[in-house]
Amino acid sequence: MKKRPGLDQEHDFFSTKRHENIAVLSFKENLLIRSTDLEAKAALMEYIDLVSESDSIGVVVIIGSPEKTGRDEYLEFYRQLLELKLDRYAVLRMCHAVDQFILKIVDLNKMVVHADGGRIIPMFLNVSLACDYRIVADNTVFQNPCIELGLVPKGGGAFFLSRILGMRKASELLLSGEDITAQEAMRLGIVDKVVSLDALEEAALKIAQGYAQRRPRTLSGLKKLLNYSMKDLKDYLELENEVLIRIIESPDFRQKVEG
Repeated sequence: MKKRPGLDQEHDFFSTKRHENIAVLSFKENLLIRSTDLEAKAALMEYIDLVSESDSIGVVVIIGSPEKTGRDEYLEFYRQLLELKLDRYAVLRMCHAVDQFILKIVDLNKMVVHADGGRIIPMFLNVSLACDYRIVADNTVFQNPCIELGLVPKGGGAFFLSRILGMRKASELLLSGEDITAQEAMRLGIVDKVVSLDALEEAALKIAQGYAQRRPRTLSGLKKLLNYSMKDLKDYLELENEVLIRIIESPDFRQKVEG
């Protein structure tokens, strides 16, 4: 029988480490690049399941990849997508990989703290919105290249933001192509704390330690109650995929990408 890996792991895509009753997941590359890598996806899902089953872990910290170039990387990804001529099923597999990760975070029976910095596209903002606490570095800039390509953001953006900001403000934000700084994001309520880049991981662990002092059953029970309003998230993500596929298959989208 194959032995399951422990909580300290090293992969090409991410690494994990246990700090007492806190599990830290650090991405080396971003989810956008690895969304079509089935082996990477399987390793990530297996780790989250392992954490979920561990009675000794009460809180998870997710640290975003430092290897992000924001808007440029996003545009290049879709150029490559068109060049490879992937069919709708391949694109759907990519979308479902993101969906599965988002749903795993929301359903996880642990509190999840998300830490990130640099230039962040909507998909990575949406990953953070699925978490219970969000902390960013002061060099963070949220960018929205979806508008430039006529796309909708992948990962539940409209779902999460409408609940946090209300329909009007969420619509305004999703239709804007303007960058949002870390301080502005905190003012809006889409992040909870801003710290210097060199203090990011330490600050995230400190927040996690605060959660970890509470009883695990209290934390998991409270999270379940707070996330009750997200029971329609799975259906929303499926609808989001349908909308996204229709846009990607349109001639207008190809013209925008190829410039």
